Amino acid sequence: MFRIFDYQATEPIRKVNNNNPVSIPHSPKLIVLTTIRITVPRRNANNNSVELIATVGVRGVSDTSQILFKIFRDGKEIFRAQEGIEADPTSEVNYIVTFQAIDMNLGQGTHLYELTAENITNGTEAAVVGPISFSGLAVAPHDCDCD
Repeated sequence: MFRIFDYQATEPIRKVNNNNPVSIPHSPKLIVLTTIRITVPRRNANNNSVELIATVGVRGVSDTSQILFKIFRDGKEIFRAQEGIEADPTSEVNYIVTFQAIDMNLGQGTHLYELTAENITNGTEAAVVGPISFSGLAVAPHDCDCD
């Protein structure tokens, strides 16, 4: 059994919008897609965690791009996922990329989580077309000494 401390979610782009794509910059530049703040009130941080889920809609513009998604906590990278995005010149092909990360043993306080994207393949182009959603759930064992 677990006790929920905090839940935050954001959805800056709710649906696919091919008319307003957001270009994904090439590394080392990146784009911050969205942020959330999660509060962990627990003093003893040995068993708490924050479960993070992200979904991003993307489209290849030219060739095949490798998109690197990262999650940062308080400015420090804690997770990364990579996805290949192909451009199809005969049709608009959109991809929905979803991934989950678990951040363990956090200290007490409010933590800022950022979801970013960057294109790590030179000579290619890709864009975010939506949707974007990012959520976090802070939990600890139900029998914890929480305050």
